[in-house]
This record gives sequence, structure tokens and C-alpha cells, in this order.
Amino acid sequence: MFYAIIKVNISFKIKIMKKCKITGPGLLAGLVMLVVGMVVGQLLNFLMPGLVDEYSNTALFRAWEDPIMSFYFVYFFALGLGLAWIWDKVKDKVKGKKPCKRAFRLTWKYWLAVLLPGMLITYSSFPISFAMLFAWSLGSFIQIWFGFTVLAKVKK
Repeated sequence: MFYAIIKVNISFKIKIMKKCKITGPGLLAGLVMLVVGMVVGQLLNFLMPGLVDEYSNTALFRAWEDPIMSFYFVYFFALGLGLAWIWDKVKDKVKGKKPCKRAFRLTWKYWLAVLLPGMLITYSSFPISFAMLFAWSLGSFIQIWFGFTVLAKVKK
């Protein structure tokens, strides 16, 4: 009985994964965005040293030792799955031959529709500097661009 339940559950998951074709590419895009985000974050912290002091403000940000901070890493994979779903719906409407250019065109629209308003509400609601807002906006744009580029190459 237990074996039959596991077998049905596994075959159901495989059918779902084959049918939607989003999970694998989405998780790959999430991994790429995580790595790119870490690199871009370090680069921006180097270029704007004041950001490090802002991130150290425990009244505003959790310490890395807090177990809840592990959700930070989950975010990129959830975003990758969401972007894979979006790419699956609009890939035929995004013009261009090179995956990088196609991804840029969609990233720009996504950034304007989702990230820019999100950054505006963040800036109006939290005591963060404009430098941090700029770093988050630029970093997010680059991460999304890399995520969509992965999807454009994998999910043609």
C-alpha cells in the first residue's frame, strides 16, 4: 500500500513536471540569479561602502545569524519559478534572435511594471538611503536579466 502511494505520487510529480516544463528551468534561473545577486551585491558594496553600514542596522535588517534569513536564499528559486512561468506565457511575443536581447526586452518591461513601483513604495515606507534604493534597483534588474537570459536559452 505504502509503495503504491509513493509510486502514484512520484509518477504524478513527473507528469506535472513534464507538462508544465517550468520547474527545472525555473530552478536553474533561480540558482543563476542567486549567484549573480551575490556577486553584484558584493560589487555594489565595494563601490558604495556606506551600504555595508546600512545593512548592519539591526533595527532595520535581521542579522545573518537569524534562522529566518535562510528564506533569503529561497526567494531566488521562487522568483525563478515565477519568471519561468512568465517566460512560458510571453516568449513568442518577445522579439529578437539573441537570447540576451530578448531577455533584456522583457526585463525592462518587468522592471518598469513590478520592480520600480516596488522600490518607490519601499523608499517611501522604510528609512533607507537613495544609494540603497539604487543598488537594489540596479541589482534586481541585473538578476532578472540573467534569469530571463537563462530561460531564453533553455526554453526556446
